[in-house]
Amino acid sequence: MPTKYTKEEVEKIRLSIDRASKKGKRDYAIFLLAARLGLRSSDIRLLKFENLDWDKNIIKLDQYRTGKYIEIPLLSDVGNAIVNYLQYGRPASESSFVFLEAIYPYATISQGISKIFSTIFRNSGINIEGRKHGSHALRHSLAVRMLKENTILSVITEILRHENTNSTKYYLRIDITSLKKCALDILNVEPCFYTQKGGTFYE
Repeated sequence: MPTKYTKEEVEKIRLSIDRASKKGKRDYAIFLLAARLGLRSSDIRLLKFENLDWDKNIIKLDQYRTGKYIEIPLLSDVGNAIVNYLQYGRPASESSFVFLEAIYPYATISQGISKIFSTIFRNSGINIEGRKHGSHALRHSLAVRMLKENTILSVITEILRHENTNSTKYYLRIDITSLKKCALDILNVEPCFYTQKGGTFYE
């Protein structure tokens, strides 16, 4: 089952990030890209300046996982977090990648992005025991929140950039509220149903 976090838990995680430090400014922007836009960690890690269209307020890129070209709105809070990192947190570098390691020689973030998310979750103080705590958990949580808000499946598919709605249906399994609406009452069965024809069919 996919891991999900409540809206309140996601907000607590967001507020726990130290935005006063340079590293915190980076981590805050990375967190919002996953929590608000549902970007996968690979697409965040490989995000380049050329992918940010400030004039149109969109992010445009070829998804690492699917190769599919996407354009998504650059929400104001996400854009402001990126700008804050670029102005006050990002080390001087000629790299075309937006996010860099926080220690010298300030290389491009590699698989360490998983550690970044793990640290963010652990430092938030919320209970993560037995729960995944990465960008995918934030994608799952975003999907569940939209389901609870009665967002239609095709819209969620578009927001999460799935190939089709079959992939999005994966999240229906953890939308307990909606599943309860589909539950049918169990009818009482008379004992004679099981004893008909001597009951041999039901032994």
